[in-house]
Amino acid sequence: MKRFGNNARRFIQALSIILSFSSLSSTVKADTYIVGAQNIEYSPYYNFSSPHEKGLGWAILEAFSKHSGHQFIYLSMPVKRLQIELKKGNVDFVFPDNPRWSDQITHSLNKTYSLPLVDTFAVTLVKPKNKGKGISYVSKLIIPDGFTPAKWKTQISENTVSVVGVSSVHEGLLLLDNEKADAMDVDYNVAQRILRRYPNIGQFTADLTLPHNTVSFSISTLKYPSIIKEFNTFLHSNSQAIDEIKDKYGIEETLPLSQRLMKEQGLQKNALWSGL
Repeated sequence: MKRFGNNARRFIQALSIILSFSSLSSTVKADTYIVGAQNIEYSPYYNFSSPHEKGLGWAILEAFSKHSGHQFIYLSMPVKRLQIELKKGNVDFVFPDNPRWSDQITHSLNKTYSLPLVDTFAVTLVKPKNKGKGISYVSKLIIPDGFTPAKWKTQISENTVSVVGVSSVHEGLLLLDNEKADAMDVDYNVAQRILRRYPNIGQFTADLTLPHNTVSFSISTLKYPSIIKEFNTFLHSNSQAIDEIKDKYGIEETLPLSQRLMKEQGLQKNALWSGL
């Protein structure tokens, strides 16, 4: 796959770090854990390939680290590699994860998920001129490589929609702008962050008559449910601090966001897509 090729060197470096920690396990603190993270830039939620600012998920985990004393080492790797390394025991936690995502590697194992760190709003972006044309208009759908297009499962299985995989959100927006596809499945806040950075790409509408849903980002583990329990307590007890982190990253919460988009598009509730 494209992402594997584009990130081969980084992934080899990540595996080298894993092997180093395996061979030096006696020197690593008992409370040091390896978090396997998706290697796609999905700011403001995460960008673990960045040497500095790694996004909201990282900020929350680091706040928990300071609170608990647990130390986290973050390894960025291809999406489809994460569950493999979790099953092998080479990573202790995976972020982001969600029990609704398609996972044939660890789905039968006793995996523990945390409470959501954040809820995201996955929408279908189209060019403004194509807003309101309906789901039958979409025949080519852009999706980041390794992501699960659950909202489009029926259309894809019936071959009415084909998937165009991309290695980055930026690449996907360029394809959509150049009309190489009809729509893109992406989080609203992520797309807006990219469009603010590259204002020449064009304008898009999150068409709420097309598939959209709320997607929660959690951390998961096979070996450390007690840490997940501790983390959940931290999220409950520090809700104000978590909200401040979300404000710092400019996260617009799903409910007011969807209401704002409905008002902008002149939509009543009965006009919204309700396929799930």
